[in-house]
Amino acid sequence: MKKIAVIGSGTMGNGIAHVFAQHGHSVHLIDLKAEFLEKALQTITKNLDRQVSKELISEDAKQEAIQRITTTTDLTEGVKDADLVVEAATENMNIKLDLFRQLDEICPAKTILATNTSSISITKIAAVTNRASQVIGMHFMNPVPVMKLVEVIRGYATSDEVTNEIMDLASNLSKEPVEVNDYPGFVANRILMPMINEAIYSLFEGVAGVQEIDTVMKLGMAHPMGPLQLADFIGLDVCLSILKVLHDGFGNPKYAPCPLLVNMVEAGFKGVKTGEGFYKYTKGSKELVVSHRFLKK
Repeated sequence: MKKIAVIGSGTMGNGIAHVFAQHGHSVHLIDLKAEFLEKALQTITKNLDRQVSKELISEDAKQEAIQRITTTTDLTEGVKDADLVVEAATENMNIKLDLFRQLDEICPAKTILATNTSSISITKIAAVTNRASQVIGMHFMNPVPVMKLVEVIRGYATSDEVTNEIMDLASNLSKEPVEVNDYPGFVANRILMPMINEAIYSLFEGVAGVQEIDTVMKLGMAHPMGPLQLADFIGLDVCLSILKVLHDGFGNPKYAPCPLLVNMVEAGFKGVKTGEGFYKYTKGSKELVVSHRFLKK
C-alpha cells in the first residue's frame, strides 16, 4: 500500500500523515479548509525539525517526507486512487458514519477503509458500507510520531486478510501493532478512562487535590504523567465522549462520567486545547499550574 489518504488534519491526522510520509508513502491529507491544512503542514515540519535536531533523521529525509505529502479540501480528489484511507476526523458518531458512506461510494473497490476512532464501534461504522470486510480500526496514540502502539481493531466482519495487511503495515511504520476485538473502548480506553474518571471522582469527593492525585500516580505507579494532567492532554471533551460510549455500550454504572467532568466540559474547560482544565496552560510555558478553581479556599 503506497498511496495513503488521511482525512482530518488535526493533532492525530497530521501525526498519522507525518508517520506515513516519513516511511515512504505518498500521502493525501484532506480537510474542510485550506487554513487547517496549512497549520497541519507547519506542525509536521516543526516535528520533523525536532527529529532532525535529535539526529533521529537527516535533513534530506525530512525534505523527502514533506514532499510526499499533498493537501486538498476535495474529498473525492484526495481518495480516488488511495490504497488505504485513514479517517481521523472529529470523534463524533454521525460525522464518521456520513464519511464512511461517502468513502464507500467514491473509493476504488480495492481500498481499505480505516478509522482512528478511540472508542466508536468499528462494526457499526462498517455496517454503513458495502465493504465491511475491508473496514478496520487503526487507533494511533498521541503524539503519533513518538508513541509506538497502534491498536488494530477488527470489526465483526473484518477479514483476516485485511487484518494481517494492516498489522504488517503498522509494523513497517516502526510501530507495535496489537490486534484487538471490537468492544466498547477496545483495550486502551476501556482500561484508561475508568482510571481517569476515578481520579476525577477522587478530586470531586475531596479525597485529595489535583497535584496530590497526580503525584501519587506518577511516583507510586511510575506513570509519566498523572491522570488529571493526561485528561487535560487528551481533552476533557474526548474523555467524556469515550466514557459515554463505555457507559452506553456496557450499561454498567461503573463507567458513568463524574459530574465534575460533565460540568467542566459544559463550561468549556476542556484542558490544553482551551488553555485550562485541571491545570492552566500558558503558551510557551511547560510549568504546571493548578487551576484556581481547585485550590483550597
